[in-house]
Amino acid sequence: MATCKVPVALNPVPGFCLKSRSTNDTVVHATAAVDSQGAQPTPASTLIPVPKGLKVFVNIAWDANVPPPPQGSEDTIQNAMKGLDIDESDPKGWFVPLVLSDARQEHDKGRCYCTPLHLPIAGLPALVFDAIFNPSIKSRTLKDPDFKSFVIELACQRIEAQTTIVLSRQIATPNIASKGKPQPRKALVPASLYPSGHPNHRAPTKLIQEIASPPASKLTPTSILKTPQHPSNAVPSWSWSEENSRLRIVIHVPMLTRALISQSTLEVESRRVIFCVPSLYVLDIDLNASDAELTATFSKTDSVTQAVLLKRKRDLDIDNAKAEWHVADKSLILYA
Repeated sequence: MATCKVPVALNPVPGFCLKSRSTNDTVVHATAAVDSQGAQPTPASTLIPVPKGLKVFVNIAWDANVPPPPQGSEDTIQNAMKGLDIDESDPKGWFVPLVLSDARQEHDKGRCYCTPLHLPIAGLPALVFDAIFNPSIKSRTLKDPDFKSFVIELACQRIEAQTTIVLSRQIATPNIASKGKPQPRKALVPASLYPSGHPNHRAPTKLIQEIASPPASKLTPTSILKTPQHPSNAVPSWSWSEENSRLRIVIHVPMLTRALISQSTLEVESRRVIFCVPSLYVLDIDLNASDAELTATFSKTDSVTQAVLLKRKRDLDIDNAKAEWHVADKSLILYA
């Protein structure tokens, strides 16, 4: 099934703030600069060094354009809170959608212990993320300590999944609504997460549609002309490189025709690329997969090394992703 995504503009309202620390040395991809309308221009790629022990603030924020959780019984919700039933692909499961920003740098006040007065000073570096939820869970988050802990853990797990930071679970809640102002941004959200009747709701569509065979009377068995036979759902070869601080992924499609372009689909997530030409090509680059899984997926192509190396690069910039068909070269080029 293809997951249709819709662009949404988010202007998050501060809820409460968390303070943790990084327990490892790593780097993260920085947030693009945002203008007054929330538009994000294509920036030069910026990596922020994250030393072990760096303060990490998480702004829990609300925005109605983030999908709400699906309807669920209290038992189902309790199971999700215990980590027993969290599966966004299961229509009967219960989960809490979340949009996470990239990292941005802030400066935190500290105390200068080299002075008798221990005066606060500005300038100590810190990292900030905005974790944005639908406000329908706000009331329970503020009233139910266990549910609040669940929401906090979701935010921490998403940061760890989206970056290479490992957060300390010794978490404080400073007496501030947010560290800095949560930034407006645009995001691509799976339309199927919105409830039926919501303007952004779309049902999943099939990637591959069955095409009825022509009636027997239309066949010409005496003809010596044969339709070329193509391998069904072949995995195309691909490669990637860095170009002007962007990742450039080239997918080679030698059997593609102009007529098939309109039937092709391309989905780009921060750690995944899915490309499909019905009955011709299917490419699924899942950068969350293990090295062994990537090797098995691309063992019959020349892209095994490409996949493993790309996995170790930064996340794809889905907000500024762009794709181009190069029909003459029989290729699709993705910039992200």
